[in-house]
Formats: sequence, structure tokens, C-alpha cells
Amino acid sequence: MDGTVLVADDDRTIRTVLTQALTRAGCKVHATSSLVTLMRWVDEGKGDLVISDVIMPDGNGLEQLPKIAAARPGLPVIVISAQNTIMTAIQAAEADAYDYLPKPFDLPDLMKRAARALEVKRRAPVTRVPDIGATEQGGDLPLVGRTNVMQALYRLVARVMNTQLPVLITGESGTGKSLIARAVHDFSDRRSLPFVVVSASDLEGMDGPSMVLSRAKGGSILFDEVSDLSEPAQGRIVRMLDSLGDNAPRIMATSQSDLMVRMEDGEFREDLFYRLGGVTVDVPSLRERVDDIPLLAAHFLARAERDGAPVRRFGDAALDLVRAYSWPGNVRQLENAVRRLVFTAAEEEISRAEVELVLGNQPAIEPLRSGGEGEKLSASVGKHLRRYFDLHGGVLPPPGLYNRILKEVEGPLIEIALDATGGNQAKCADLLGINRNTLRKKITDLDIRVTRRRKLM
Repeated sequence: MDGTVLVADDDRTIRTVLTQALTRAGCKVHATSSLVTLMRWVDEGKGDLVISDVIMPDGNGLEQLPKIAAARPGLPVIVISAQNTIMTAIQAAEADAYDYLPKPFDLPDLMKRAARALEVKRRAPVTRVPDIGATEQGGDLPLVGRTNVMQALYRLVARVMNTQLPVLITGESGTGKSLIARAVHDFSDRRSLPFVVVSASDLEGMDGPSMVLSRAKGGSILFDEVSDLSEPAQGRIVRMLDSLGDNAPRIMATSQSDLMVRMEDGEFREDLFYRLGGVTVDVPSLRERVDDIPLLAAHFLARAERDGAPVRRFGDAALDLVRAYSWPGNVRQLENAVRRLVFTAAEEEISRAEVELVLGNQPAIEPLRSGGEGEKLSASVGKHLRRYFDLHGGVLPPPGLYNRILKEVEGPLIEIALDATGGNQAKCADLLGINRNTLRKKITDLDIRVTRRRKLM
């Protein structure tokens, strides 16, 4: 890398780590814990790249982005923040940040992004002051999480919110698909226009689709659970989308089902599938982001307290059980369980026994066997690969994708096969249909830890 990087962060350790890493990479670095100093450097013409935290002792880093853009058009800014919510990612995108990374960040990943920022000549940005009111408006959305899958989701939503592409939002029941659609609308340039949720009854009759378009007035249209619509209703949507002219609304759809599988089975129109799938946003289940469960539980406790409910907190044993539960109803089920616990708990600290009582009457699923029931393996893999491409925001992934994907699949396959055979390498090799020496080499190459394992039942 070549260039001068301005680093602003109130954490001395982060400033030191970034300074050392960037210097070793060939950059000059100016580091500060003050936004005032950062802006002075920018005004003086210093720096080819800015890396800035959000919450600083003397202000908010996001609020400085329009000032940086005004003073130095084209100067890229990478925002790093411990405020890991969708609102932070969206505000960063609205303020025209070059990139956004949550803390704790992966240093090699940040270095790659910094290298790209220094190499790419950015187009003149459109400066837009962040809508701070939108943060308050969306403050109650349970779209919070520090896990990698949620941070990737935030970045994707921030990138697509002001495009014209249709958005297909997929995921299990209760994951927050409709909230994602609402967030895309509420934080977009269309936020002052209507947000229309369309059901099958809205599409009935010859004038149904035209009335939907009249209600939308160039805002956003959401086809909620589009996979449940009948074939005639799907046909009316196709004809409606083909008739869109000037002042067309933003089109979004949600689906619990894998539409590609439904299409292959003849249960969903192919022409509608391709009209809706401009960008696919896959909302992860709670089982895919277990580390976010305590954060969400605390969020729901705080919300209940604001609404006048008693003050409650989870004991350690109770929280361990909440984390271990499979939550087939996802975020919606977790919220309902927390609400019930708020009013049924005997003391301020919610006990494990009280959690067991609430969860005892609710359905549970085995996480290892969850999801994808009835779904073809190729379709499931294809869904994850599409999400991987979507996360790059229209830019091709780095070269070497074939071998990288094979390695990603091969490691879990061998680990699961070892579990299934109780750690017996001879049986595992036979199960996989490969030579035992080949299996040993792959275990070494993939750094798979081999221990005596319990055979899966």
C-alpha cells in the first residue's frame, strides 16, 4: 500500500495496532483521539484515507462525514464502530462512507479494505447529512447484533436501500423479514412516501393491481410471503410489474420458502421469480447467531421496562438456558418469551427454573437438524452462494473462489462425518468414499482437531 492514512479512535490500543499494521504495509499514518484534530488534518489537505471511530470524546464520527466530503471531495472514509446496529450501518451509507466495519474488526480484513480504498479513485460523492431522526424512529427495531452474519446483513441493507433494484427478503418465520423491508423503506430516499403491504385480496379484480400502484404513489410495495400467493395472483403481479412506468415504486417481497425450489417444483412462476430477485437478502435464524441472543434478550427487557413493566434481569444460569434453546420461532418467539418472563418472574433476577417453565410449553427443534427440511441440497448451497455474491454489492469476489468454496465445504463435511462415525477414521474414510491416507492429509491440511467423538444418533 502507498499513501497517508488518518486514524481517529479514542482507544489507544486500536490506534497503536492500526498504526503499526499500516506502517508495515508501507503507509504513513497520523493517529489521534480527537475529531477536532482529524478535521484540522483534513482541512490542511493531509491524508489519502480516513479510518474513524463513531463515538469519540469530542463528537460523533458519522456527523463529520459530510464535512469531510465538503472539504475533500473523494477522500474515502472507513467507519469502525462498536455501535453494532443496522442504524449505524445505514447512517454510514447515507453519509457516503467508503466502508463500514463493526468492532471488534478483523485486522487483515480492514487492511484489505484500506488497500482498496487507497487504490480506487472514487467518484465525486453526493453529500447528504445523516437523518438523525431516523435513528430515533428506528430505535425500537430489534435489528441488533454483533455477529458476523448480522453485520453482513446490515452492510447489504445499507448498500441496496437507495437502488432501484427489487429486493427479495428470505428467512424463517419470526426472523424479522418485514422489519428489514420496513427499514429499507424508512431509511431510503422514499421514506416520506407510502409503504404498502400487499395481500392476495389486494390483487383481486381487474383494477386490483392499479389500485395498489395508486396507493403506493412512488413509494415502496411489499408482497408479504409472496410464495403463499396463488398462481392467478402471481400472474397479476407479473403484469403489474411489466406495466410500471415513470414514478415506479420500489418493489420488495418476503418469503419463508425457497422460491427457487418452489419454482423448480412448478409452484412458483419463473417470470415472477426473476422479476423479484434483483437482490436477495437472507435474514439469519437465531440458531445462526447464538451470540446475539443475550443482546436481544436485554433489548426486550429494556423495552418492557420503558413500557412500565417491572425491572428484570437474567441470572447467569437462566441466560445460559436462553442461549441453549433452539428458538424455532426466532426473534418473535424470543420476544414473546421475555415479555412473559417479565411478568411471571418472582424476583428482579429471572431464574433458570422460571425460564424452564416458560419454555417447557413451547416447541423446540434440534439445531443440528433444523432448517432446509424438504429442500434440495443444491438449492440450499445455492442460496448461501447467492448471499455470498450479494454481500459484495455488485463487485466480483476475490479471485480463487472455486478452491476457497471447496475448502469451506470440505472442512465441515469431514468434521460431521467424523462425528457420525465416532471419530473412527477408517469408517469415516469409507463413508466419504476416499482413501484413509487422503483423509488424514485433509485433516492435517484443514487443521481439523481429532478427538474421541460421540457418534450422532
